[in-house]
Amino acid sequence: MLRLAMIGYGPIARFTSQKLAERDDVEIGAVLCRPGREAAALAALGPRPKVGVQVADLDTTVFDVALDCAGHGGLAAHGPDLLRAGLDVITLSVGALADAQLTERLNTAARAGSAQLELASGAIGGIDALTAARIGGLREVSYRARKPPAGWKGTAAEEVLDLDSLAEPTEHFRGPARAAALRYPQNANVAAIVALAGLGLDDTEVRLIADPSVDRNRHEIEARGAFGRLQVELEGAPLADNPKSSALAAMSLVSAVERRLAPLRIG
Repeated sequence: MLRLAMIGYGPIARFTSQKLAERDDVEIGAVLCRPGREAAALAALGPRPKVGVQVADLDTTVFDVALDCAGHGGLAAHGPDLLRAGLDVITLSVGALADAQLTERLNTAARAGSAQLELASGAIGGIDALTAARIGGLREVSYRARKPPAGWKGTAAEEVLDLDSLAEPTEHFRGPARAAALRYPQNANVAAIVALAGLGLDDTEVRLIADPSVDRNRHEIEARGAFGRLQVELEGAPLADNPKSSALAAMSLVSAVERRLAPLRIG
């Protein structure tokens, strides 16, 4: 039996818990949420998990791994304490690692607890190929994100574009992945995982585009190196009950758990 603790109780957490509930070898025993949100967490995930607002509220010795479904703030708030307590953490909040100080805190905690922070692949494919290609030498990695104009509302794109009047695809950011993740914290987890799998946050070019001709988020990776050439294009569908959450990102978290249980492991 694999016993899980979970950070967050939003759409991705609900999808993950529902999928894992179909197995008889997984149990979600606890969820961490923000103070004052305990009742909402129970309503979303059911009465079985213990609810806490800090890692000290949980008996970490009874869990095998923690799943971070809460975004950058959740990883920053709870990730170091979970790792220091000896729990591996699987996270989708990869963009949070653009903050060098947080990355150092997480690394220090993981070493102290002999634990590991695992980065789920999230809303993109090809991450396994990038990590393998890096061994032989990568020369170039770039990532482009195309979203409908509405998908960039509430972000820094509104500072440079009139999103309601766009008639053609318009680039509103070009630069290194670290800058993209810091400037677009709600939209840059894919840029960050591509960068960390390949050339790093400072040497991976990112382009962000508002495109009125698309109705779903599109992710494009190009990479070249000693291995040859890689091109990945993925059009992501949202979760059925939340248009702002990537279905593939939620599925990748479930997949990461299932790999820990499988007698035959891929990747």
